Amino acid sequence: MPEARTLKKAKEDKRAGKSASTQAGEFVKEQIDKVRAGSHGVRSSRQAVAIGLSEARRAGVKLDPPAEKSSKASTRKHAEKDLEAGKAPRKAPSKTRSEATKTALKRESKEGASTKALSSQAKKAASQRTSGDRSAAAKKAAETKGAAGRSAAAKKAAETRARNRKAAS
Repeated sequence: MPEARTLKKAKEDKRAGKSASTQAGEFVKEQIDKVRAGSHGVRSSRQAVAIGLSEARRAGVKLDPPAEKSSKASTRKHAEKDLEAGKAPRKAPSKTRSEATKTALKRESKEGASTKALSSQAKKAASQRTSGDRSAAAKKAAETKGAAGRSAAAKKAAETRARNRKAAS
């Protein structure tokens, strides 16, 4: 069950016109924080992301299931089931099943949420996207950032460039 803080942040993202994947990112971040805090573990960073996306869909984020070419049929089917669950009124989950899942996840390691594991997963995922896809995502991000956000980002980038020049000389 996602925390109230996560649900609130996702709603704020939706109101700000941000994409469904950005809204879902709040749930993924929560999962990674839970793993790092030791409340449970994961086999891989991909599992932490998958749990977060599943929670997001169940919480009502309209995140499309993965494309046919990039995932197994069972993964798509589960994502569609989560989307349907997000539309319907929430019913209490089975205690037996919840406990079993928790117990299984507690046996797993925390390594899947390490900086190194997340970094390699992000690089792997990015390498599978075309430059056009990456460019389109950057343009959309710049649009949803707003004038104040763009200005702050430009200042931060200028400071970083100055710091790097100083370090290089």
